[in-house]
Amino acid sequence: PLVKLLMGAANILWITNLLWTVMGSSNDPYWFEEQNKASVFADLSPQEISSVQNFLMEKKNLNLVLVQETIDQNVILMIELKVPPKKQVLNFLDNNGPMPQREAKVVILFGDQANPNVTELIVGPLPNPRYYRPYIYQRKKEINFESRPLTKKELEEIDKKVFEITTDFDYILLETSGFSFHNCSDRCLAYNSIAPQGLKSGERRTWFQIMRSLDGFYLHPIGIEFLLNFHSLNPKDWLIEIIFYNGQYFDGVDDFITKYNRKAVRKFRLPPYENNFSTYIPRGHYKTSTNIHGPSICENEGKRYKVVGNYVAYTGWSFAYRIRTSAGIQLFDIKYNNERIVYELSLQEALAFYSGVTPCGSQTKYLDSGWGMGSVSYEMVKGIDCPEYATFLDVYHFYDTNKPIQHKNALCIFELPTGIPLRRHHESDYEKFKFYGGVPNNVLVLRTISTVDNYDYIWDFIFYQNGVIETKVSATGYMQTTFFTPDGTPYGSRVNAGVLGNLHTHMVHYKVDLDIAGTENNFETVKLQYENISNPWSPGDFIVQKRMVHTQITTEKKAAFSFGDPFPSFLMFQNPLVKNKWGSPKTYRIQYNSNVNSVLPKGWKEENGVTWSRYVLAVTRQNESEVTSSSIYNQNDPWDPVVRFEDFIENNDNIIEK
Repeated sequence: PLVKLLMGAANILWITNLLWTVMGSSNDPYWFEEQNKASVFADLSPQEISSVQNFLMEKKNLNLVLVQETIDQNVILMIELKVPPKKQVLNFLDNNGPMPQREAKVVILFGDQANPNVTELIVGPLPNPRYYRPYIYQRKKEINFESRPLTKKELEEIDKKVFEITTDFDYILLETSGFSFHNCSDRCLAYNSIAPQGLKSGERRTWFQIMRSLDGFYLHPIGIEFLLNFHSLNPKDWLIEIIFYNGQYFDGVDDFITKYNRKAVRKFRLPPYENNFSTYIPRGHYKTSTNIHGPSICENEGKRYKVVGNYVAYTGWSFAYRIRTSAGIQLFDIKYNNERIVYELSLQEALAFYSGVTPCGSQTKYLDSGWGMGSVSYEMVKGIDCPEYATFLDVYHFYDTNKPIQHKNALCIFELPTGIPLRRHHESDYEKFKFYGGVPNNVLVLRTISTVDNYDYIWDFIFYQNGVIETKVSATGYMQTTFFTPDGTPYGSRVNAGVLGNLHTHMVHYKVDLDIAGTENNFETVKLQYENISNPWSPGDFIVQKRMVHTQITTEKKAAFSFGDPFPSFLMFQNPLVKNKWGSPKTYRIQYNSNVNSVLPKGWKEENGVTWSRYVLAVTRQNESEVTSSSIYNQNDPWDPVVRFEDFIENNDNIIEK
C-alpha cells in the first residue's frame, strides 16, 4: 500500500461490512475496549481541565490570578494533554500493560516576579491531580518572557494605547482615508499587528498597520503604519517609535505631526469610500443559472463508519484523534485491518513569510502555533464547511481564558464519493465484450478548520479503502495586504485601488511516525536508472530499459533532504524483519507533491526558528525529547528558539531498524 501524503509545502516525515455512527460511549464490549485504548490519546475533558486549574490556583506559592487585571500578574495561559511516552502507550495497547497516567501540560505566564518568565508544568494524575513538576525543554532551560504569545489582556492594553496615541493625529488619518479612530460611527479605523515582536531576542515591539474597519478589513490598508514598543509590563511606558506614511519614516508622533503641519511630507489621500468589495456578498453574473442548489449527497442506508469517544473505525481503518490546543490535529494508532501503520500523524507548524516594501510587508513572518493554531477551530457550517450529513464533534480548549471553552461542531467526519473509480477494467477482444469490473472510490474524511487571524486553513485527513492515507491543506480566508505604491510591484500584485497583495510563502510541517509491522523500521530510497544490456535472444542487439536501485539510509544527516538538493522519487519505509506472503519486507511509501522552496537562507536570523523549513523531508530516530518540531514561543523569539529542529538532526543518530 501507499501512504499518499499530499502536503502543503515542507512535508516532513519523522520515523520517528457496514458500520454506523455512535456518539459517546458504547455498551458493546468490543467497542468499549477500543474506546478505552483510544482514550489514552483523548483530549482533556472540561472536568479534567477545571481540576488542573483549581489544583494550581490553590497553590499559594504560584500566586496565580484567575483573570489578569494587569500584565504583570501570574496567570495560566494554556492547559492541554501531555501525551504519555510512546513506550508506555505501546505497552498498554499491545501487551495489556497498565494504562499510563493522564497528565496535563500547563503554560504559566509569571509576570509578577523579579525575573518574569514563562514556565511549563506537568500536572497529574488526572482526574484528581496531586503533583506538578516543571517541564524542561532540551535546548533551552528557561523560556524568556518576551517570547510569550500575545494575550487578550495585552491586546486590550494595546487597544487603549493606540486609541490614546492617535488622538493627536486623528485629523491626519481622517484627511488621508476619510476614516478615523475617534467619533467615527460607521467610518472607523482598525489596525492589525505583525510578528515576530522585534528584530532580536528579548524585544517586544512590532509594527501595526492601520486599515479601514470594514468586513474583510485586511484588504483596506490606508498607507500608514507604526512601530509600537510595548516591552515594559507597564502600559504607561509604551510608545510609538516610528511612523511610516506614504513611503516616509518619522521619528515618533511629534516628528510626524510637526512635519505634516509644515507640509514637509509627501501627502496623499485615498479615493472616497463607495462600496465594500471585500464582503462575501455574491455579485456579478454567470452564464448559467446559480439560483438553484447544486447536487447533494445522501446516505441512503446509514453511515458506514463508527465514532466512539475519540475512536474512529471505517472499513479496514481505525484510529484515535485529538486537537492539540497549541498546534492542531493529531492522529494516533492508525491501523488497517488491525495492523498498525502509523503511531502518530500530526500537524506541527504552519508558517507564512511575507515580502514587501512597507515595514509590515517586509517584516511579517508568521508562525501559527504562536497564535494557538489548535484553539482557533470554531464551529463549522453544515453544507459548506462540511457536508450536511457529516458527523460533527465538539472540542474543548483552555487558551488565554479562565475556564474551559466549548468549540461546538469544530471537527467533522464524513464519507465522500470521489467520483472516480478506485479500480475498473473493461475486457473485450475489441469486437466482443467479455466482462467489466469496477469498484467505487469512497473515502473517509476527518476535517477541522483553523482560523488564524486572516487565514482559514482547512485540514483534511483522508482514508482510502485500498490502504492509502492522504493529508491535505486548503488555504482560504483573506490575504494580508499592504498599501500599494509603484515600488511595491516586485513584491506582489495590485489587487484593488491602493491594495497590494503581498508575495508570501506558506509552509506546513507534518510529523509522521510510521510503525510498519512494528517499530523496527528502515528507510530506503529507490531510484530508476537506465541500463544497456545485450539482447539474450538476438546477438549483437541491445536492450535499454530502466531498473530499480535501492539505497538504504543509515543516519539522520543522510536522511535529511534539503530544498534544492536532488530528491528521490521513491521514499520507502519498511520492516526488514517482517515479510509479506511473497517474501518482500512490508513497506509503505511517502508520495510527496509540492513545488515550494525554502523561505530564508540557511542561518539567517529568523530562519533559526524554522530550521525544519530547510528540508523537503527529514527522517529522525524517535525520541521523547524531540516530540514537536516547533513551539508556541518560536513565533516571538525565532532568533533563540525554545525548539530548534536542526538539533534533532545534528546528533546524527543511527536509524537502522529504529
